[in-house]
Amino acid sequence: MTQPIGFRSSDKTLVCILNKVIYGFKQAPRKWFERLKGSLIKLGFQVSKCDNSLFFQTYEKHQLFVLVYVDDIIVTRSSTHHVQQVINDLSSTFAFKQLGPLDYFLGIEVKHRKDGSLFLSQSKYIRDLLDRANLSSTKAINTPMASNCKLTKHGTDYFEDPTFYRSIVGALQYATITRPNITYSVNKVCQFLDKPLNSHWTLVKRILRHLQGTKSKGLTIITTTHNSALSLVAYCDADWAYDIRDRKSTSGACLYLGPNLVTWWSKKQNTISRSSTEAEYRSLTLVSQELI
Repeated sequence: MTQPIGFRSSDKTLVCILNKVIYGFKQAPRKWFERLKGSLIKLGFQVSKCDNSLFFQTYEKHQLFVLVYVDDIIVTRSSTHHVQQVINDLSSTFAFKQLGPLDYFLGIEVKHRKDGSLFLSQSKYIRDLLDRANLSSTKAINTPMASNCKLTKHGTDYFEDPTFYRSIVGALQYATITRPNITYSVNKVCQFLDKPLNSHWTLVKRILRHLQGTKSKGLTIITTTHNSALSLVAYCDADWAYDIRDRKSTSGACLYLGPNLVTWWSKKQNTISRSSTEAEYRSLTLVSQELI
C-alpha cells in the first residue's frame, strides 16, 4: 500500500484503511483490465482492432489467442507448448486457476466432438430465460415468427410491465449468439422497447416458445486443414418496405468463413429508398468468394 495522491504524510508507514473492498469500486474492473493488458503486451501480444478484449500473438507458424472477460479468460492456440508458456508467465504475476478444456463460457456451452469440431449452444441460458418469463412449461412452436405478422406502434393496449418486456427482449438478443434463426424476429420486437403493446409481447412469447422446443440447437464450428483456402462468402436480403408505418425495410446478412458461419445481423434501414438496400446487397456480393 502507498499513500494516495492528494494525501501525503512525512511518515511513509501511514496508509489509508479501505472501508470498502477493492472489487466494490467502479474503477476496479478497468484497473484490473489495464494491468492484465499491460502484462500481455509485455509478453508480445497485440490488441485486436475489432475487439479490445481479444489479444493475439503470432510466432513463425503458430498463433495464440487470449480472450478476456473481466477475470474469465480463454486461451487457444495452434501449439499446446506456447499456451502453457503464456499461462506460466501470467501465473508469476496473477493467481490463476486452470479449469481445463473449454466447456462453458458466459452462458455458452461448448461441446468437443470426436471429429475435432465444436458445437456451441445456450440450452441452460434459454432454460433460465424461460423461467424468468414464466414460460418453462409452455408448448413449443416450430417457427419464431409468422410470415404474415405485421407489428405497429399504434394502439392503446399497452403492456402492463414495460421494464419486464425490455428485460426479456434484451436477454433474447444475447441468445442470438448461437441462434441466428431468431435474429430477424428479435430485431422486430426490439423496435418497440419504448412503449410495448400486448401484440408485441405476443411475438416475444412466440419466440420463447420456439426456443422451448429447440433448446438443444446451436452452431457447429468445423475444423479445416492448413492447406485449404478459406473463402469469405456473404449473403444479404431485405423484406422490402415491410413496415406498414414508415415503409422502411429490415435487412439481414450473414458471412461464412470457409464452412463456418462467423457473423450475422438484422437491422432496420435508416432510409426508405430501395437503392440503399440494393447498394448494400452489391457491396456484400463483391465481398463474396474472396480468399483470405
